[in-house]
Amino acid sequence: MSFRGLPSLLRSGKYFFHVRLVSYQLQSLHHSSCQKKSISSVQHNCINSPTAIQNLKTPEDELYNLYSPEQQSAILQVLNTASERELSAIKLLRGKKSGNVIQHREKNGPFRNLQSLLAVPLFQYKTVVKVCNFILDPSEKGDRRERKIQDTRSSVRFIKPEIERERLETLGSIVSVVFGTRKIAWAHVDRNLTVCDWQQEECVRFMKGAYNPAVYLEEISSVVSKIPEADLYILEKNGLPVQNTNLFPIILHLRTVEAMLYVLLQKAFIQDGQHKVVSMARSTVGKHFGLIVGDSRTSGMDLVKQFLLQSVTQEQPRLSFPRNKVVRYRNLFSSVTQNRDEEMCDSVLQALAFYELLILNNTT
Repeated sequence: MSFRGLPSLLRSGKYFFHVRLVSYQLQSLHHSSCQKKSISSVQHNCINSPTAIQNLKTPEDELYNLYSPEQQSAILQVLNTASERELSAIKLLRGKKSGNVIQHREKNGPFRNLQSLLAVPLFQYKTVVKVCNFILDPSEKGDRRERKIQDTRSSVRFIKPEIERERLETLGSIVSVVFGTRKIAWAHVDRNLTVCDWQQEECVRFMKGAYNPAVYLEEISSVVSKIPEADLYILEKNGLPVQNTNLFPIILHLRTVEAMLYVLLQKAFIQDGQHKVVSMARSTVGKHFGLIVGDSRTSGMDLVKQFLLQSVTQEQPRLSFPRNKVVRYRNLFSSVTQNRDEEMCDSVLQALAFYELLILNNTT
């Protein structure tokens, strides 16, 4: 999984981590010997007939060619390990179908390929395809309205601690804070989606030499003193896997920065004993803007450049920037350097996603 600042950090040689890549050997799915003989026989008789060869395709053939080996492996893993209750959670497997899957497994053993699903009672070709597609991408299970509601609800699950709806409706402005291996950036955005302040600070002593909490405290305290006051502070919650021990120094760094920002911001701006600092999952923002590719999130820099352009060319832009600063911002992101300002981009995207998902209920 990629992360801001990690490539340059690895090149520096100070924290070079060998990330082990785990390879999975995927067994090829073969047709039964009787099908091979049948196809071979027909091809022998009609070898020069493209129409006849085309007609040889069966539902089993279609299933085999429809999904990659990796996708087939993922589908079979679910169908071979899920309980009847878990299977019934899949929309197309409710009722007798989930029970039929369990009975077929108990009688014949685990499904060895997707074609064997056609032997399950009540399973037709179209049913198998829909079930497989649902397992690979549950977001496609409903219409646009259903997906919109589910996306909004799922985004709430990634906001911790939870915030009362009444309080959300009274927010005047928020500060979105994003941090990487060298920088901390923030975007102060009001309820009208106007960027009031947008900056970043480079913390040159981060991840240099031995881990020293005192250095972190000094650097982060300096940054907090420059962050403007707002009704709520949103910290990015990164999703690097804690199971990967090779990434432990990076994870330790991120958790330290997150914890210190939470404490220092809460202490500096606490009011009426209410939480003023919450965390928002990085993946939630990525999904909202369509920046997720596979298991990774791509750069949002081009999207931010688009917002900057719209701010001066449209009457009602999605995000408004101070006109006297638009040119400077655009020049900042147009410069071709190795030290890309991803944290700044991500901070303003997180602020916009927060408003659109939780307040404006807009998932476009």
